[in-house]
Amino acid sequence: MIAREITEDILSISAIDWDRRLFDELVPLPEGTSYNSYLVKGSEKNALIDTAYPPMTAEYIAALKATGIRKLDYIIADHGEQDHTGSIPAVLEIFPDAMVVTNAKCKDMITEALPVAEDKFIVVEDGQTISLGDKTLQFFLTPWVHWPDTMCTYIAEDKILFSCDFFGSHVAGSDLFATNEALVEDAAKRYYAEIMMPFRSFIRQHLEKLAPLQIDFIAPSHGPVYSRPAFILDLYKEWASDVAKKEVVIAYVSMYDNTTKMVDYLTDRLMEKGLSVKRFNMVGVDTGQFTKALVDASTVVFATPTVLTGPHPSVVTGIYLLHVLKAKTKFVAVVNSYGWSGNLADRIKDMLPKLKAQLRYLDPVLVKGLPKENDYKALDRLADEIYLANNPAS
Repeated sequence: MIAREITEDILSISAIDWDRRLFDELVPLPEGTSYNSYLVKGSEKNALIDTAYPPMTAEYIAALKATGIRKLDYIIADHGEQDHTGSIPAVLEIFPDAMVVTNAKCKDMITEALPVAEDKFIVVEDGQTISLGDKTLQFFLTPWVHWPDTMCTYIAEDKILFSCDFFGSHVAGSDLFATNEALVEDAAKRYYAEIMMPFRSFIRQHLEKLAPLQIDFIAPSHGPVYSRPAFILDLYKEWASDVAKKEVVIAYVSMYDNTTKMVDYLTDRLMEKGLSVKRFNMVGVDTGQFTKALVDASTVVFATPTVLTGPHPSVVTGIYLLHVLKAKTKFVAVVNSYGWSGNLADRIKDMLPKLKAQLRYLDPVLVKGLPKENDYKALDRLADEIYLANNPAS
């Protein structure tokens, strides 16, 4: 771990977790991740923005000492999760006079999780500033991206926004800046889908709040620094909007190939109509890839056999993710293969109560046993309905 310059007086100290493959025992990390901390050297005072994940504390402290910094006045905690705050106690051991600067909600979370005394905190409000001499730290509360305590720190003199988890990406890489924008876009979209998507309305509000700021750099807590901020800002505006694309996600499981036959047929019909289709066999699926597809999709088809009167458990995972992540999906359809108990459409509808107001349910295709001629005609009708739903003027 080393410190690298963003500007002459602002250093990035990134703990790069090359081998981590699961975050919070939940989120897959195919590219690993990083925990970014930033050292800001002012003419009168110095500040550290965020720290590091506890298992990397020793390496982090060594890198911090290697910067040659002799005095630390503030530790800025933009968010209470321990991948940001876990090394605060260790930093305070070597800089006992430093104060932890954060908002009231974040202070509560830190004191509940870490041995940091109450009198070590400076609690700031939205828009409040702290001077380092020739640099001014300004704090903007941005709750629910993705916790209620999150905030951003801005330095007007350097036109840099330290955005915390906002605009982050799980990437373990050697590049300080987001030079490979295609790679970073893919990782950032996955990150958005898995973590930020349920909070689209808050994201839109915070984008408007930050819009007046002059920003030359965005420095998130995970992933590379953006030296072209418009790149990630424009992507977030698109992802967080209510405008869905004419894309169809098919989440399916097949036990005896009957469902696969129907999914293959429906996929071909949709492609013939010019619709983009993304298919996911939900058995062993990479949930990050699936949720990333939900960011833009107007339509989701759940194709499943009946298992004990309900959808296959792996398809239930897809239903659950659509529900809790509150995707902008507009249309849902069900394709069901059953032996003796059919009509899963109502059961699946009951699993999506949070999306009740925005979803239109298309006519289900319910097939007993092997799909027959009339069943394929029903799939033709479903393909037509999906096309017309996405092209209402046709």
